[in-house]
Amino acid sequence: MHYSVLKNELIDSLNIKEDGIYVDATLGYAGDSASILKRIKRGYLFAFDQDLEAVKYSNSVLRKVGNNYKIFNTNFVNMVEYLERENIKEVDGIIFDLGFSSPQIDDANRGFSFMQDGPLDMRMSKSGISAKEIIDTYREDDLSKIFFEYGEEKLSKVIAKKIVKEKENINSTLQLVEVIKSAVGANYFYKHHPERKIFQALRIEVNNELKVLENILPQAIKLLKKGGRMSVITFHSKEDRIVKRIFKKYSEVDEMLRGERNIPDQYKPLIKIVNKKPIVASRKELEENSRSASAKLRIIERI
Repeated sequence: MHYSVLKNELIDSLNIKEDGIYVDATLGYAGDSASILKRIKRGYLFAFDQDLEAVKYSNSVLRKVGNNYKIFNTNFVNMVEYLERENIKEVDGIIFDLGFSSPQIDDANRGFSFMQDGPLDMRMSKSGISAKEIIDTYREDDLSKIFFEYGEEKLSKVIAKKIVKEKENINSTLQLVEVIKSAVGANYFYKHHPERKIFQALRIEVNNELKVLENILPQAIKLLKKGGRMSVITFHSKEDRIVKRIFKKYSEVDEMLRGERNIPDQYKPLIKIVNKKPIVASRKELEENSRSASAKLRIIERI
């Protein structure tokens, strides 16, 4: 079963209007979308997901709630383009829930899990470069860099070196786990779980997650109507830093004009930050779902 982290807080943060137009940028298995659809009897929902399995499942869920929705089987980076095709130039609210769904992890064939054996894939869609191709083709320096930057793993160099040396023998997820273990030794492995960080780093690289997020957030801000809200849940410190930096940029006057009296409209802030500190999971939610420990929710409003 998929558990939507910070779900109530996320939905409440939108201040949903019954006749509003809303975007779920990360449909997943429709937990958030179903909640929105229940509240917009006279509105409309647009949802995006590049995972075809998730789209098929979500369609069956949402059909039971209403028919005032449309799902696009594409990455959310294409949001503006796809909405323009529907003649949608502005919306009342947008959500990004950047965690990936439990069914994706649980399906060994997807290659996301370091706990069960499967192919080294990790692609959210079925196209593009796989984790196996990254391991086979990236140089030691490149692997070390993504393990350090996206996984924040301090033994990145040691692990990258061992992977390059053993790459002929790495054809599945558990083979990769064994190589990571042999690189760092059992003591470090069981104490610090570097396999979690390496798998996370590979997933981010495979799906280009951080660059895609950086590209879409400014576009999504400009899609919001005045008073419209955008809420973003991150699970990774690098993601959260990107969100925080972009929200800060668009909520402040251009630094060249700070202190000026008559600031032209194009240099005024586009948004206000609703919660200065990110919302995190309650103790009750942490007890129910350990995945929510790293979740942070940030909310902005168009002004």
